[in-house]
Amino acid sequence: MKFVISTQELNFLINKCLNIVSQKTTIPILSNFLIEARKGELILTATDLTVGIRCHTEAKILEEGSTALPAKRFAQLIRELTALNVEVSTSANEITQISADSSRFKLHGMSKNEFPSLPQMEGSVQFKVSEKEFKDMFFRTAFAVSRDDNRFALTGVFMQITEGKALFAGTDGKRLSRTQIALGLDASFNGNYIIPIKAVEEILKNLSDDSNSEAKIYLMHDKIAVETANTMLVTKLLSGDYPDVSRVIPTQLDTVLSLHREELMTLLRQVSLFTADMSHSVRFTFHEGELRLAANTMEIGEGKVSMPVNYTGPRMEIAFNPIYFLDILRHSKGETVTMGLTDPFNPGVITDKEGLTAITPNISPLFVLMPMRLNEES
Repeated sequence: MKFVISTQELNFLINKCLNIVSQKTTIPILSNFLIEARKGELILTATDLTVGIRCHTEAKILEEGSTALPAKRFAQLIRELTALNVEVSTSANEITQISADSSRFKLHGMSKNEFPSLPQMEGSVQFKVSEKEFKDMFFRTAFAVSRDDNRFALTGVFMQITEGKALFAGTDGKRLSRTQIALGLDASFNGNYIIPIKAVEEILKNLSDDSNSEAKIYLMHDKIAVETANTMLVTKLLSGDYPDVSRVIPTQLDTVLSLHREELMTLLRQVSLFTADMSHSVRFTFHEGELRLAANTMEIGEGKVSMPVNYTGPRMEIAFNPIYFLDILRHSKGETVTMGLTDPFNPGVITDKEGLTAITPNISPLFVLMPMRLNEES
């Protein structure tokens, strides 16, 4: 194998694949990239046996072939090169020489035959979707996914396809994010899929913000693949039953008000500095035309801020985790968000939509945040 490629382009390709590589594995080949040069293209593949990725780009192929190189060391070396182009050549005994200007390096690799192949998607259900819209679905939901391995089914984004639409949801039991998108699929097709968070994070990196670009999705009962212009990502799906998220969404809200998103984010960041590490809690107090935020801890001190809101009615208090609330605001996009409340003991509902009096299944996107216990602060 022998090829010449721009150092910048090779770095770009490596960065797309590097996070998939297993750094702590008992199978040595999994800590390698598979590098293939053929038909005018350079192809990089990485897998941890759950998530796999294959990226390709144009290169000057002088001799077709393949090898597997230690991913982390190869990535670090290419990152440090200052030459515009790099030449890579592999001998029959899997020793690869990397040449950049006057510099020469040799890396010991492994045979392609030892590298596991990515799962095949033959017989899968296929459809195309706007990359920008598909990316937005994961952006809105991935942040709420559980990082606790004890709740295995919650460590992925749930995708439910029914009646030509895909509903996406992420939850860790304390907060929920849910959104949906129309698909070009037969209305009779339906299925439930839990996509592991590691795969979701890589999908997010590989989808563009170009509304004219389309991703091709391949669906099978136990795996999903997402193909873009120069990347194919394949992942196994998580097993288990995802909880019925609709059960925690209030169907009727007694209080609905509009909040300026950026102003609320600024005030929450300020007052959250006065919360205790073990029990992040900010008291939201609604008065006529005003929202007051307060946090008070013995060890740190006290913070109180306020902002105007379109609230009318008797004084109402509820407490939320400010970190979770800020996450929701960061993953909203409107100048204002709408917040719906019932009482201090039931979840709050936040959406990008304005003027809501009730929550219906058609609202998208939607965030639910569980309240925290109010302390005894007056």
